[in-house]
Amino acid sequence: MSVPASGSTPATGQPRLVYAVAATSALGGLLFGYDTGIISSALLFLSRDFDLSSRQQEIVVSAILVGAMVGALGGGALSNRLGRRRIVAAVAVVFGVGAIAAALAPDTGSLIAARFVLGLSVGGASAMVPVYIAEMAPPGIRGRLMVLFQLMVAIGQLVAYVCGYLLAGSGGWRWMFALAVVPAVVLALGMTRLPESPRWLVEAGRVEEARRVLARLRRPEDDVDAEIAGIHAVQDRLPTNPWKELRKGWIRPALVAALGIAMFSQLTGINAVVYYAPTVLTDAGFGDSVALLTGIGIGVMLVAAGIAGTLLLDRVGRRRILLLLMPGSAIAMGVLALSFLPEQTSTAQQWVIVGALFAYIGLNGVSMQSVVWLLGPEILPLAVRGPATSLAALTLWGFDLLIAVTALSAVNSIGRTATFGLYALMNVLCIVFVVRYVPEPKGRSLEQVEQALRRPGRFVDNVAAADVPVRDAEDTGQAARR
Repeated sequence: MSVPASGSTPATGQPRLVYAVAATSALGGLLFGYDTGIISSALLFLSRDFDLSSRQQEIVVSAILVGAMVGALGGGALSNRLGRRRIVAAVAVVFGVGAIAAALAPDTGSLIAARFVLGLSVGGASAMVPVYIAEMAPPGIRGRLMVLFQLMVAIGQLVAYVCGYLLAGSGGWRWMFALAVVPAVVLALGMTRLPESPRWLVEAGRVEEARRVLARLRRPEDDVDAEIAGIHAVQDRLPTNPWKELRKGWIRPALVAALGIAMFSQLTGINAVVYYAPTVLTDAGFGDSVALLTGIGIGVMLVAAGIAGTLLLDRVGRRRILLLLMPGSAIAMGVLALSFLPEQTSTAQQWVIVGALFAYIGLNGVSMQSVVWLLGPEILPLAVRGPATSLAALTLWGFDLLIAVTALSAVNSIGRTATFGLYALMNVLCIVFVVRYVPEPKGRSLEQVEQALRRPGRFVDNVAAADVPVRDAEDTGQAARR
């Protein structure tokens, strides 16, 4: 059965609702980016207002990450029971509450508590928004729509850096936190107008509703019945206890790949730069204004990397873009580490430091940071997608927390060169991991990837051998040329 969608975009023929789903839910990414990024600018001033030590600064930064771990774990479990859409809407409400609490915090303890509440929403968004988009999007454009989440994270971080610069000064950090209320309200209202995930609806036994949703999300020529049948084929094998299913051997290759990418997304050093770049640069001899402007430059690079990732991932592929760009990320981080020798930086050194920072952000952003939120929902099977994606998000936030609570302490104890040198080594180890364990789901449906996971043999090889469906005109043209 194929029911015409109510309006489609001329360029792609895809229904407008597909893009509305991605754009609205990806506002969770903007909030995620803003609330994790704003602390780098706010920290320069609230640390003086509250007279915070380096350890206390790390605790203020890390509180949001502890909350994110709880939110990621709880969000996945609740989404299996209540649905993806409701959880994303709830995330928006918690975002708003946490932002107001942080802005009004009278002391360090209250600020830490408010940051924990913000973390609950950040974790919930990181676990659920990519899953929601993955389950709604057609395979041919799934990659670019899911990377929109990471692009919105980057835009949120850029907005945070700009706001930090414009609101610089004692007390301005309160307005920095308060501004997050605006997109939180927009997200909450927007989610009330979007449909539920058709895959969740099938799992809940609401098959006709799922068929109606899919008809609105697909082109008139797409076979909705075939997609429903594919979901049923997977859904019929769903376990009663998905957490117990995670221990089964056939799921392990996908889980290893998803958790490993989540781990390396942090160990390669991105958030050490995002959280502490202004602080580290100030300590290295940069003035406050220059350090904050460099932060804006980092935000611009994150957005440019997000745009590039959106354009390239469905063309180049997830695995291939990692293998192409992560070596450059490792080199840039290595150059950054060496640029802090000697400790007293000259003007020429400062330019090298800024250049290496921007190169690292660009290369790591286009590759690792674009892939990390995309890969898990694409390769994890439906039976465990909610809890397993939560586990991947929990892993990401756990290692993010490790970076947040050790970065400044490491700089103070072993120096900037050794600290950034360790991050460069992690970039190299990430490349080895990708070669061994990460498959290429580009162009495959979620059901095809799951079938490859169930077959004997290496998961990476099985996915590579899966037939790639011809989904749109661009694919058709490529197939004809071959």
